[in-house]
Amino acid sequence: MTKLEDHLEGIINIFHQYSIRLGHYDTLVKRELKQLITKELPNCLQNTKDQPTIDEIFQDLDTNKDKEVSFEEFIVLVSRVLKTAHDNIHKE
Repeated sequence: MTKLEDHLEGIINIFHQYSIRLGHYDTLVKRELKQLITKELPNCLQNTKDQPTIDEIFQDLDTNKDKEVSFEEFIVLVSRVLKTAHDNIHKE
């Protein structure tokens, strides 16, 4: 497996590490998303322990308004975080 493929698999594994805890095994409820963000992205997102921030992120990601974040919806967050990290590297 290439380095990029390994990292992609890692993203999938992290998603599933949190998605299997509550509700449907392949979606994140708000509590699971909060745990994932707080533990896995504490240096990438601001105010991760602030519930209104989590609520806003969840509402933004839950595009079909089913009160769950699917993997497809989750990768929007990953993409945004990755873009911000890329932009920050170029600022240094």
